Amino acid sequence: MLRTLAAPATVSPWGVVAAAGLVSVALIVSWRLDLGLIPSISMSSMRSVAQLLVAGILLVPALRSDAPLGWSWLWCGVMVVFATGLVRRRTAGLGTNRPSIILSALAVSVPVTAGLAVVFCFGVLPLQPSTLVPMAGIILGNTLPATSVGATRFVELARDERGQIEAMLALGFGAYASIRPQVTKAIKIALTPPIERMRMIGLVLLPGTMTGMLLAGVEPLQAVMTQMVVSFLILGGVTLTVTTVVLGCSFSAVGQGRISWAAPNSAA
Repeated sequence: MLRTLAAPATVSPWGVVAAAGLVSVALIVSWRLDLGLIPSISMSSMRSVAQLLVAGILLVPALRSDAPLGWSWLWCGVMVVFATGLVRRRTAGLGTNRPSIILSALAVSVPVTAGLAVVFCFGVLPLQPSTLVPMAGIILGNTLPATSVGATRFVELARDERGQIEAMLALGFGAYASIRPQVTKAIKIALTPPIERMRMIGLVLLPGTMTGMLLAGVEPLQAVMTQMVVSFLILGGVTLTVTTVVLGCSFSAVGQGRISWAAPNSAA
């Protein structure tokens, strides 16, 4: 049965169009409830189509069975560069006080490097183009949303609770101690969705890695153990990146022992 399901999928343009038609549900809900999300939904949908088409074209030479592994490493490097840029944009609300490019790059690249090391050094998957690029994409794809939430929420909390921060400073607390509650809240908020997702795995949620392996005919127990590794790598990567970025925001903000914020209208 699994071997039958593993047959190559053939998706027609009409199938894509029919699936895209479901986006109209989100557009209608936004219109009827006056959510103001129609431009965002439309732009996100068109952007995803363009990015997926470009990725599909560019991945052809990188994922060929006879392709040099260097092409895959190059693709991973490009993903890290774009991810670093995304982290920088998400912390633009801090203006000149946002984490440096080096810190942002480290926050993105270290979890990916650690995750790939575990996967390939311990033989979870064979090191080849068809596994290297997808694994890097899985780790980055699950890390960046939480990182964006953590950075954005930290900026909002620090501005909304600026009075509390200044009061603690007036009472003699140090700059880092004064801003620590906002750091803690931001990291906790960012980590809550990944933790909740792990609670649902196996009963309500069948993750993509495990599902893909099952459809490819892999033994269920092997697919489950591979998914365990991926899930743990994602949570560890998310925690490391979110913590690094939020702490970087706080360290930049407190500066030389004092709280220094960009004007509110500088937020991206």
